[in-house]
Amino acid sequence: MKHVKAIASGLYLGTAGITMMSVLSGCVQEQQEPKNRFLVVEQQPSGKYVVVEETPTEGPNRAIIRSYDANGTMTERFMNEAEMKALAEQEYAKMQAGQSELNQAPQGEGMGLAGTILAVAAGSLLGNMIGNALMNNSNFRQHADRVNKSAYHAKTGGTATKSGTTKKSFFGGTKTGTSGTTTTAYGG
Repeated sequence: MKHVKAIASGLYLGTAGITMMSVLSGCVQEQQEPKNRFLVVEQQPSGKYVVVEETPTEGPNRAIIRSYDANGTMTERFMNEAEMKALAEQEYAKMQAGQSELNQAPQGEGMGLAGTILAVAAGSLLGNMIGNALMNNSNFRQHADRVNKSAYHAKTGGTATKSGTTKKSFFGGTKTGTSGTTTTAYGG
């Protein structure tokens, strides 16, 4: 009987050790937010564009562009990732040369199509290093927040190019880090 108790005690300690290791590994488990976006970009009466819908996606970046003609008739066209990237690269080059709307303080709602796409999806189209560098520019950040009217953007705290990770705790909390800011919530 003593032998059975020793084995049971060893099993209990082994099980407790395994449980503790799984709890600790659960605390540092990282989940990457999908970095690509599906956008619906809509032309405003002023001719400028704003994002009205934004959804993270595991697939490629893509957008639906809604434009209006002189009679008010809406047309929608699909823009694939290559087209979006080309526009973003052109606007980034203009910005580097100081010739982009993104270099000035925002005036009114919306921007040109290329500026809108760059402001919302710079990180996923041109890379996180460029996206993070752009977010350090206060005019760029203001434009990014003004052109993105989507519910997703409002829910994520108003930062257009999130490149952070989310860590889930065993106890149900999360810890999110993005571009130098950290938010922690436990027990939720």
